[in-house]
Amino acid sequence: MDGEDDSNLVIKKRFVSEAELDERRKRRQEEWEKVRKPEDPKECPEEAYDPRSLYERLQEQKDRKQQEYEEQFKFKNMVRGLDEDETNFLDEVSRQQELIEKQRREEELE
Repeated sequence: MDGEDDSNLVIKKRFVSEAELDERRKRRQEEWEKVRKPEDPKECPEEAYDPRSLYERLQEQKDRKQQEYEEQFKFKNMVRGLDEDETNFLDEVSRQQELIEKQRREEELE
């Protein structure tokens, strides 16, 4: 008999009566009235219901963060183009090398 009482107690703990739901809505509406701005709706917005288990929701968040992390550090994102200062520097180095080569050729001809 004691086992039946325990199972009934578990069921009663899971069961939410309409009165409890009304009380929760009333409390949420009162809290909403305290923080509501004039442009917000008068009624408190309903909480979105997600039928998935907590594990599934947390796993989705974890997967999304992992994908963002991997995207951030992909090789294609690590390679960037040269900016204007770098191209100017490389042009100058190239020009100086050409001048040095030209001088060497002139010295060899003399």
